[in-house]
Formats: sequence, C-alpha cells, structure tokens
Amino acid sequence: MLNDLIKKHMESVSDYAEIRSQINTTSGVSIVAGNLVGNSRATTSGVSARVYKNGVYGFASAGEYSDESIKEVIDAARDNALFLDRRVNKGKPPLIDTTIADYHEKHDFIDVPQKILIDYARRLDDYISEKYPNLASRSVMIRFDSIERLLHVSTGSFSHSISPRSCIYISMTAEAADGTNVELFDVMDCQRGYFTEVFTDPKELYEKIDDLYEKLMAKKEGVFSEAGVCDCIIDSSIAGMIAHEAVGHTVEADLVLAGSVAASKLGQKVASDKISIIDFAHTAFGKEVPLPVYVDDEGTPCEDAVLIKDGILTEYMNNKESALYFDMKPRGNARAFSFSDEPLIRMRNTAILPGTDKLEDMIASIDNGYYLTRTQNGQADTTGEFMFGITMGYEIKNGKLGKAIRDTTISGVAFDMLKTVDMLSDEISWASSGYCGKKQPMPVSDGGPAVKCRINIGGR
Repeated sequence: MLNDLIKKHMESVSDYAEIRSQINTTSGVSIVAGNLVGNSRATTSGVSARVYKNGVYGFASAGEYSDESIKEVIDAARDNALFLDRRVNKGKPPLIDTTIADYHEKHDFIDVPQKILIDYARRLDDYISEKYPNLASRSVMIRFDSIERLLHVSTGSFSHSISPRSCIYISMTAEAADGTNVELFDVMDCQRGYFTEVFTDPKELYEKIDDLYEKLMAKKEGVFSEAGVCDCIIDSSIAGMIAHEAVGHTVEADLVLAGSVAASKLGQKVASDKISIIDFAHTAFGKEVPLPVYVDDEGTPCEDAVLIKDGILTEYMNNKESALYFDMKPRGNARAFSFSDEPLIRMRNTAILPGTDKLEDMIASIDNGYYLTRTQNGQADTTGEFMFGITMGYEIKNGKLGKAIRDTTISGVAFDMLKTVDMLSDEISWASSGYCGKKQPMPVSDGGPAVKCRINIGGR
C-alpha cells in the first residue's frame, strides 16, 4: 500500500494542482502446446504533478516516490505552467470545482507468486491436451494487472484506490477438411480482484473449455457467409465493442473538439428509439460494474454519463476543462494509465442498455441472416465507421439457427447501423478483459444485450 507522502506538500501549492502517486503491476504467463513461452512480471511506480494556470497545464513526473521527488515535480510542473501561460496567454477561467470528501478503497495488495499462475495454467493445458488430443494447437494465457493510485487535488479532493484484475484466455486450433486451420479464442473468465481471490480451482473452468471445443468443432465444419447487407443479431460482446469503439470514442469531448462526427449531432437523433448507451461509473442495474471507478484522476467523483437516450445524443464525456467549454457537468472520465501519464478523457464501463425481447424471438424473426457471437479484433474512427472481425457465428434460416460460419467481418457506420435496430434482448453481459488504446492503454469494460440490426457482412 502507498503511504501518503503528498499531503504535507499541498500547503506549498497556490495554483490548482493534482499530485498523484501510482504503482502499476502486471503479471502474465503463456503456455503454447505444453511449453511455457511467456513468464513476465513488471512494476512501474512514481509520482507526478499537474498544475493549471489560465487555460494551460504544466506537467512533470519522477520515477521515485519520496519527499524530495514530490517537491521537485511540483516545482517543475509549476514552472512549466508559468512558462506556457506567458507564451500562450489563453486567459481562461478557473476549472470547475469538483471537490469531494476523502475516498479510500480498503483493499490490500496481494503478492501472487508466478508459480501459482504457472501451475494453474499447466493444469488447464493438461486438461485440454488429455481430453482433446486431436487439436492442431492450443494455448493458455493468464494475465493480471493492478493499479494503485493516491491522489491529492489542491481544491481538497483526496482518493486512494486499488484496482486489480485477473483474466484467463484460451485458444484452440483444429484442421478443417479443406486443410486450413480454424482457430477459436475466448476469455474463459475475467474478474476484478487478485488471482488467488477469484480463481481457486482450474476444474471450475473445464465446462467452459468443453463448450469452446464444441464450438470449434462446429466452426471447423462451418460455411462461409454471403457478402452483403442483411439482418443480423450481434451478441453482447460485439454490441459492447460497437458501443465503445464506434460510438464511445466519437463522444469523448477531446475528440469532439478535434472534429469527430458527434460534434454536430448533440441533441439529435442518432439511433433507433430503442437504443440508450451509458458510460457507467461504478454501479449498474443494482450492482457493481466489472471495473468500477469512484474518483477519476482529476479528483472528480464519478457519475454515469448518459451518452444516448432513446436514440438521442445527450452529452459528451468530459474532463474538467472540456466540461467548462461545453457547459456540461464533469462526470469523472479523466483517467491516466501510469504515474508518468497525464489524465485523458476515457471511457469506463460503456454499454447499450437491454430491451425486452427474448433471444429466441429475435432469431425467429429473421428469415435469412446471421447470429454473430464472437469478435476478437476491430477498428473504428471518429467518423463512426467501423470494421470488426467475427470469429464465431451461425446462419439463420427461416427463423432457426443453421450451420456455424467461418471467420468474417462486419462493417458500417455506427450511427447509421444503430438506426436499424428493432429488437434488443432482455439480458446484458459484460466483457472486461481488454484495454482501450487511446494514446495510453487503459483497462475498460463494455457490454450490451443481443442486438438485431441490418449490417454489412463480408464473404469468402
């Protein structure tokens, strides 16, 4: 746990300032075909200061957390702010005050030895090897990350948080009849917490491994999709990725100011009446979200940001500075990955809200289309245009599921595609194993229901 060395230095700060100490810990092991090919562990730590003056920030950081280094980064950040202010002369007003009472998350750091990760991964690999010897290849990966932050803001805000996350991934490859290899990758489980807290017995994942193998065998016998625009049902993981990549980034205020498609659409209809998208802070549907954030790295208490409500674009995600510009309330979207990073406007837990339809009724409503269930990669830009790789899905013929399909892609423009949505399932699920790569990596989660829409799908 970080000791609070910063508090006594706040008395020397006259301008608005954020002083943050932070420790990032990552661990990982990878086993491919029974061989340990990856065994890594890394820790980065230090302290940073950011000072605001008349519309400009001065920033400085140091890799040592001590009284001397704290004083040095405060002085350097102040000097940088003064230097920029003299030359830029923006003359902007003070930032929005979001002072909160102290927030302290009571969770001790748990040091998990690499051997525990290796032994757990080997047991999973042994199970796959013994039960499914016909596989062309297999891999087991375990990843753990933890971010501990201690933040003081000159307005009086203080927070101390620890955010651990543990994930297990498995990939299987089989040879199809045509001689090509068919692969299927899945997140077996990903939970908030230290590895030994959330994973105790590898047997708990055997059923999920069996299900992954069965789907791989179906995919091995699968057909290629027919290219074109058609009715599709995209499952929750794909819906969540669209909410994050193709919608969320377009409504981050810094990207709006840079000219994203959302810059001219505030208050306008951008989706079907059935679509509402929220960037959840820490609680959704009566329980904690996968990666809760209670205080951001500007000391702002976190609230939900309602991005789209009943098809209408209602607000942007902001930091204190952009909230002042757009006359919106900052809701805690300023986040920094490492001690040496400045906070950027980032998503937290972004999701499409569920509807009232049953998945079986959604499938029954389609005469000729596809049910798409897994994606592994994709890209989108600030125009809302996207392309995602689909690694698992099924034909829908006359309202019934048909054969599995081989790898394909979907593409479109998010706001156009969302206007075609006419059914949403009544259940939501989350994906929380990934990182957002906007300038800095950042743990995020996204989610949604199954979504029926018209979308462009690739062919052979």
